[in-house]
Amino acid sequence: MTDHLNHDPVRIGIVSISDRASSGVYEDKGLPALQDWLTRALKNPITFDPRLIPDEQATISATLIELVDAGCALVLTTGGTGPAKRDVTPEATLAVAHKEMPGFGEQMRQISLAFVPTAILSRQVAVIRDKSLIINLPGQPKAIAETLEGLKNPDGSQKVNGIFTAVPYCIDLIEGPYLETNDEVCKAWRPKNAVRPAR
Repeated sequence: MTDHLNHDPVRIGIVSISDRASSGVYEDKGLPALQDWLTRALKNPITFDPRLIPDEQATISATLIELVDAGCALVLTTGGTGPAKRDVTPEATLAVAHKEMPGFGEQMRQISLAFVPTAILSRQVAVIRDKSLIINLPGQPKAIAETLEGLKNPDGSQKVNGIFTAVPYCIDLIEGPYLETNDEVCKAWRPKNAVRPAR
């Protein structure tokens, strides 16, 4: 059991965007996948703020603003990033952005291309709003874990870094809580001068 006492608490918004799941046609898999991965990856005590909403651009934007205003240092969305008519998550995310962080989307597509050629159809973006980092993730639980963790070699060493490696330092830079990761899931990278000594 991780000792949470020495780690900053963090509030994380998790948003699953799906017309069918939000209307009860099928069970949502996105929120449990996000919560499970983050619980394994972070040593910090986490308060989750979950939302299950339809593919409506105004609703998505309003939800992201609400989560940022509620104090979420990190907001992760899943779903709605393809080329289909109802896929409006990137537009809704960019509409509330103060800064765009294109490297996250580029890296996610790089990782996903190792598995499926259709990864080039993905339009995930990441942005900063106030003191929050908002990242659009893929819709499938398996792809969520792959893009967050990256690709490992058969011997377990890291082949391609997942995007979460850079998330804690990004949150440092926007004055959020100090996130600490479980290295066997995902090792955070910070420059030496940004590493907090063990307490």
